[in-house]
Amino acid sequence: MIVCIDSGNTRIKWGIRDDDAWLAQGVLAHSEVADLGSLLNQWEPSRVLLSNVAGPQALADIQQALAPWQGLIREVKSCASGLDVRNGYDNPAQLGVDRWCALIGARGITKGACLVVLAGTATTIDTLDASGQFRGGLILPGLDLMRRALARDTAALPLANGDHDHFPRNTDDAIISGCLEAQLGAIERAFARIAGEPDAICLLSGGAAQMLAPQLSIPHRLIDNLVLEGLARQGLAQDS
Repeated sequence: MIVCIDSGNTRIKWGIRDDDAWLAQGVLAHSEVADLGSLLNQWEPSRVLLSNVAGPQALADIQQALAPWQGLIREVKSCASGLDVRNGYDNPAQLGVDRWCALIGARGITKGACLVVLAGTATTIDTLDASGQFRGGLILPGLDLMRRALARDTAALPLANGDHDHFPRNTDDAIISGCLEAQLGAIERAFARIAGEPDAICLLSGGAAQMLAPQLSIPHRLIDNLVLEGLARQGLAQDS
């Protein structure tokens, strides 16, 4: 049994994996990190895999919460290749580990060309070809970052709480629609570069994925947590 922990910029996502099935998944605020200890007490894992992009303090907090299980913990790092994925970054170690794990998770879901989108605090849009080569990707502010930037850095615009509309007629709707359309446009432009390849698909994950998916005009599939999928693949490969 493997515990997978995805420590993101905003939240900690966790999952309990046994062979090919998820037994449980959940989300914690970083302020609730101490609850990870009771999670491991409950499940008694053989291995703990950790992806952390939230910085050294978040890592230290997780390690403290899991101190009795230090011998089981492996902090995953980005590398040049693994599990049929080749890292095309100029400096492979510089690729965010969440993006690396998501690519490995995506490769376990489809062997065709795919666009791997993590829609969280930031939105990342990565291209993985049918051979398993990571070609490169985009990073842009996530939906909430865009919305907050307009409220923070302009004198007249509010922290919008509107609805998506193709023809917005009030400021809140205009901001929400503009931020959403910017995300969709970036995703669809990136997908156009692989659209002609057989069975090309966009795999979409992250907190804002549910807002983006209904508006996409490209083949896509929602995945609960691609980072956890990638962590599980790596853990299961070590156990086999």
